[in-house]
Amino acid sequence: MSEHLLFLTGKLAAKQLHAILDKMQPDFTYTVHQLGVKVAALITTEMIARRLSDTFNADRIIIPGRCRGDIDALSQHLHIPVQRGPEELKDLPQFFGKKAQQYVLDHYQLKIFAEITDAPSISVAQVLAKAQYYQQQGADVIDIGCLPSTPFPHLEDVIRTLKDAGFMVSIDSLNSEDLLRGGKAGADFLLSLHESSLWIADEVAATPILIPEHHQDLASLYRAIDTLTAKQRAFIVDPILDPIHFGFTHSIVRYHEVRRQYPQVKMMMGVGNITELTHADTLGMNALLLGICSELDIEHILATEVSAHAHRAIAEADLTRRVMWAAKQHNTLPKHINTGLMALHDTAPFPYSYTEISDLASQITDPSFRIQISKEGVHIFNRDGLYTATDPFALFPNLHVEHDGGHAFYLGVELARAEIAWQLGKRFTQDQALHWGCATYAQITEIDLHTFKPAGSTLQKNTLS
Repeated sequence: MSEHLLFLTGKLAAKQLHAILDKMQPDFTYTVHQLGVKVAALITTEMIARRLSDTFNADRIIIPGRCRGDIDALSQHLHIPVQRGPEELKDLPQFFGKKAQQYVLDHYQLKIFAEITDAPSISVAQVLAKAQYYQQQGADVIDIGCLPSTPFPHLEDVIRTLKDAGFMVSIDSLNSEDLLRGGKAGADFLLSLHESSLWIADEVAATPILIPEHHQDLASLYRAIDTLTAKQRAFIVDPILDPIHFGFTHSIVRYHEVRRQYPQVKMMMGVGNITELTHADTLGMNALLLGICSELDIEHILATEVSAHAHRAIAEADLTRRVMWAAKQHNTLPKHINTGLMALHDTAPFPYSYTEISDLASQITDPSFRIQISKEGVHIFNRDGLYTATDPFALFPNLHVEHDGGHAFYLGVELARAEIAWQLGKRFTQDQALHWGCATYAQITEIDLHTFKPAGSTLQKNTLS
C-alpha cells in the first residue's frame, strides 16, 4: 500500500504545487492543502498546529522548506511525522529522487599539512595563533617552514609549544641542521629527506617525507624508498608537484608512476605549487587535485595560504577531501554530494521560467514587491505590475520608492543580489544572502595575531554537512 502524503502550502503556491506533483507521477498518493495564507514562506509550525484540523489520513506531512519552528514538536502534536520540503517547489522531484541519497561528510582519509611559511620571522605566540587558525580550517598537521639563509633560533621553542598544545607538527626544510633540530625537538614529520640525507632518519623518531635527490630523479627516490623499507621505517613519498608550464603534466605522470611501482606506500602532494602559483580560484584547483589524490590513494597534502587569492585554501581542501571520500565510498561521481564546492554557480540556478513568474505575478493583489530571476533577467513584481531587466537601475523608475529611503535601500540590496545571481548563474532567494559555498567558510580574511580567538571561541568554522 502506497504512502499518503499531505502537502501544506499557501494560496499562491497551491496551483504550482499541484502541477509539479502531477508531472512527477509519484509512487505515493497525496493531498495538497493550503492554510489560508498567501505566501507559503510565512507559515510557521505554530500556525500549522492552530489551523490544521484535518490531516487527511496522511502517513507523513510535508511543510514548506522555509517554514520556521520546531517540527519535532509539531510531529508530536499531530501524531504524524512532519518533514520540511525543499525551499523551492521546483526542487520537489530532486527532493523525492536524488535527494533520497544522503551523504555524511564526517569521514575522510586524506590529511592536510598546513604550512606556516614565515615561522622564522614571527614569534612563538604568533606561530601558535596561526596554528590555531589552520586547525579551525581543517588542518591535521602544522608544518613549520624554514627560510633559506634565515636564522631560526626559536625553532625548538616553536615545536615544543605546538606539541604541548596538542598539535601534530612537521618541520619543512632542505637544510640538514634544521631537520635534525626539528626532529630532536619532537617534530612528528620531516619535510623533506632525499637519498643523501637519509641518515637524519636514523637520528630522530620523526617520520620522513621522501623526495627525489634531484628534480624528476625517480631512481634516487626509489632507492630511498627501498632503503627505509628494508629498515622497516615509516615514511611518506612526495614526487613533487610542479607549477603549470613548468612541468605540471609530467609531475602528475610521476605521481602515477610512483603509485604503479609502489602500490602500498604512503604519498604526499604539495598542492601549493598550483593553488599559489595560478591566478584562478583555488576551489576548483583543490577539487581537481584532491580528485587525483583520491584516485591515486595519496593520503597527505601540503597546503599553504600565502597569496591573498588562496586565503581559503585549507577550508576548501577540508571540504573537498570529505566530498571525494564520500564519492569514492559510494562508487559515484562527485556530484550532488554537497553544494559547498560550487561557489560561483549552481546546478539549477533558474528554477522558474519567465512564463511561470508572470503567472505568479498575475495573482498578486498586495503592494509588497517580490523579486525572482530567470534566464531572461531579474523580475520584480507586485499588484501594480511585473518589470524585467538585466540592470537593476532600469527597474528603479517603476518602483516609486524615491521618498522611502528604507524601502529603496532594501530593494537596492535585493536587486543587486539578484543581478549577481543572474550574471553568474546562481540560485537567488529573496531575503536570503547568496550562497558562496566553502569560499566563505570561517569569515576570517586576515589574522590579528594579537587578538586571535582559538577554537571554542566565537570564531567557528561553518558546518560542512
